[in-house]
Amino acid sequence: MMLSGPIGAGKSTVAHLLLPLLEGSWVYLEGDAFWKFIVRPGKRSRRESFHIIMRSMTAAAVPFARSGFDVLLDFSIPPDFLPTARRILKEIPIAFVALRPTIELCARRAAMRSEGKIKNYAPYREFYALFEDPKVATISDDNAPAATLAARLRDGLAAGEFNVGSSPQ
Repeated sequence: MMLSGPIGAGKSTVAHLLLPLLEGSWVYLEGDAFWKFIVRPGKRSRRESFHIIMRSMTAAAVPFARSGFDVLLDFSIPPDFLPTARRILKEIPIAFVALRPTIELCARRAAMRSEGKIKNYAPYREFYALFEDPKVATISDDNAPAATLAARLRDGLAAGEFNVGSSPQ
């Protein structure tokens, strides 16, 4: 399952509440941890590093999934990455859901982070817009507690609501 959404959407908070609700064997891959792997980016832009991280964490899910684990990827993966994810994951099923609270709430949360605070969210407004894809499941609820969102995700995952087609687009 790819738990996505813009920066400050609450993905990691919801993911940590979701995992205990899930049955079976699960692996949790937190995308923000992958930023630490790039120690010296050289001349790569942050955007290029971001694309490398998305491909790397998706590829890291493959051996776990093929060994019988379900995998929760927690990262700001834009929906337009799904065709690339499909090519990497091949036959492995993909579930994708984006948490998408208002941009104002995302900005407030990003400014309050304990690590990687973002005081000026303005440069991320275009990135926020990448999650406006009507073809993917989205949960937009500023008022629901994180535990309620986690339960909604568990139920939607069990019902197959977040499943993505099996062929590359």
